Amino acid sequence: MMEEINDSIIIKSAETDEELCGRGYVHCTSWQEAYRGIVCDQYLDTMTVEATTARARNFPDNTLVAKDKEKVVGFAVYGPSRDEDLTNAGEVVAIYVRKEYYGRKIGYRLMNEAISRLIEYTTFFVWVLEKNERAIHFYHKYGFEFDGCKKEWNLGTPVTIVRMVMKRK
Repeated sequence: MMEEINDSIIIKSAETDEELCGRGYVHCTSWQEAYRGIVCDQYLDTMTVEATTARARNFPDNTLVAKDKEKVVGFAVYGPSRDEDLTNAGEVVAIYVRKEYYGRKIGYRLMNEAISRLIEYTTFFVWVLEKNERAIHFYHKYGFEFDGCKKEWNLGTPVTIVRMVMKRK
């Protein structure tokens, strides 16, 4: 299933090694673009495309890519909840878009497709860095709200992630 975004960008399931490599590239570069000032610079500077590509290859299921012609410019990963307290929910595990593609509704379209593939659920959630105002604004606009759950991660230094939940409309 493909969804047309605009003249040249499509959303589709990741099916080839090239698309998984593209996901790895977007993962690494979008973290470095979006998380500067939120996550420790040293942590971001040690991220490699090779490591994020290996992760993409190790976990290829439930991956969507946004492609501008042959170039992967965004991706989303979705699946059943991994949280013990939200067992009957769908989770959007990751959603990233390259900075030069911001404002083109690619994240919105990736989210739409991920949610549509989690048809068996009526509740959905995402985890987001507490200081990632851009992402929080996006999730709020989409319909997600904070539910009060927080976790601490060590990404070079401690950072807090917060959970946002949405019910199917």
